[in-house]
Amino acid sequence: MTKETMTAGGALLARLKTLGVDYIFANSGTDFPPIIEGLAEARAKQIDLPEALIMPHENAAMGMAHGYYFATGKAQAVMAHTNVGLANCAIGAINAATDHVPVLLFSGRTPVVERDRLGARTVPIGWGQEMRDQTALVREATKWDYELRFPEQVAEMADRAYAVATSLPKGPVYMSLPREVLCEPCPVSELEPAPTMSAHKIGVHAEAIAEAARILAEAEKPLIVAQRGTGSAEAFAAFAEMVDTWAIPVSQYWAVQLALPTFHSMNAGADLEPYISEADAIVVLDCLAPWAPDVHKPRADCKIVQIGQNPLYSRFPVRNFRSDVSIMADTADAVLALAEAMKAHQAAQADKCAARRDKVVNRTKATRDKALAAADAGSGAPMTKAYVSRCLSDAIANRPATVLSELGCPLAQIDLKDHNTWFQEPHSGGLGWSFPCGLGFQLADRNRLVVATMGDGSYMFSNPVTCHQIAESLGLPILILVLNNAEWGAVRHSVTGIYPDGYAAKSNDMPLVGLAPSPDFTKVAEASRAWTASVADGKDLPGVLAQAIRHIDANRTQALVEIKITG
Repeated sequence: MTKETMTAGGALLARLKTLGVDYIFANSGTDFPPIIEGLAEARAKQIDLPEALIMPHENAAMGMAHGYYFATGKAQAVMAHTNVGLANCAIGAINAATDHVPVLLFSGRTPVVERDRLGARTVPIGWGQEMRDQTALVREATKWDYELRFPEQVAEMADRAYAVATSLPKGPVYMSLPREVLCEPCPVSELEPAPTMSAHKIGVHAEAIAEAARILAEAEKPLIVAQRGTGSAEAFAAFAEMVDTWAIPVSQYWAVQLALPTFHSMNAGADLEPYISEADAIVVLDCLAPWAPDVHKPRADCKIVQIGQNPLYSRFPVRNFRSDVSIMADTADAVLALAEAMKAHQAAQADKCAARRDKVVNRTKATRDKALAAADAGSGAPMTKAYVSRCLSDAIANRPATVLSELGCPLAQIDLKDHNTWFQEPHSGGLGWSFPCGLGFQLADRNRLVVATMGDGSYMFSNPVTCHQIAESLGLPILILVLNNAEWGAVRHSVTGIYPDGYAAKSNDMPLVGLAPSPDFTKVAEASRAWTASVADGKDLPGVLAQAIRHIDANRTQALVEIKITG
């Protein structure tokens, strides 16, 4: 009896479905015939596969996988075309690695042979895309890599890729796929068994958690610095209760995910001072760079605890923040364990907590009031980013919403109360992230209002024609806010930060930062039938945001608002 087979390309897709992959974000090329044939074959034979989505650019594919993981906690697959497609994936891989986002990244490899084998080279690019080390394009950003050699490896290598990507610390993996191998037949029976390996877990070390709890509980002036959230909705709630009970200020310094409601009484905002210079105990909760050593100086006797799925961030060669206690664990598990361990000290330290509560509350309120006052003062023409954030906060109040900011709306003025409601660009700085990441989040949760906010430079980096086409094609009703100051604002601030009295700071035309004349970004969005508006005066913004959201609610299609800002 003949074994039933399908192309190795189709078999790989089927195995990904067994592993729990929902989508393959694909940008196809001449190496894709066995993949495309496999998709058609599986459909004809009613074999269940992940849904393959056409991505007109690889940056969008990587960004959508990133956002889908944020929304669901499930790793997805990206497939690109040989070395050129992989090169376009590199920025997304760097971002995913920095954010601990697991992605199964695949790209074709130009055929090895020139003739006499199915899948051999047939067009000139088969020679032009040859590389001695194609994986070098993403090796530093991936946890594991391999080149598929034989069709019978499909199941076990897919299993390994998924297990490694989703093991702590999580991150992207890469496999190259030579066309000849994908064209070979693979027995369907090999795709049926359960996965051959699972992701490894990192348990919470009880003694280390107890020591961290003791340090934090006994401190006179404790501080928690949190950048990457708390890991789960349960941990988010437990963390908010713990810091409130213990009157511990929390600085979300350069936060990329929300760890505490923005208007919580213990939310110290993004400014570490005066807390860090006074603190006798600091818990660093999943922070790549918890402070700037050239600016912030913790006390010599301050005890420092670092917690996270890779608390010392071993992938980065230089990161020399002191750590008296290092706890490697799933962030949510560690937060829940720490909150529980703190309870044993609560009665003994109650007076100490009460004594510092009013001072912390007054400080955090003053910080919040200052941020809101700055927003109110920025309502002119053009308006400030802080004012845009305040208006957005009012517009999304009392509804499920997630805001993604890439040099767009700042966090301080937005009233956010829940886990998974805020994401900022990865600290790797691969621009063009917010828009496609928002699309991936919206794909996972079509009933949530997803708002991608970005500067004009970031919008251009996102390949906006591609992203708007995807939003229309897949019916993703995302709200895009482009905060347009016609320059690289982050570059300007960096220059003035290092040379505050330099020639560039005094210049009316700082070199290499201007983006004038600015395109009319509404026309880009209108090419994909988006609802659009442009706002120059702050007094008009609340009404326009309300209109945009009403359009999304009524018509379930994308909307873009271009907002003229200063600074």
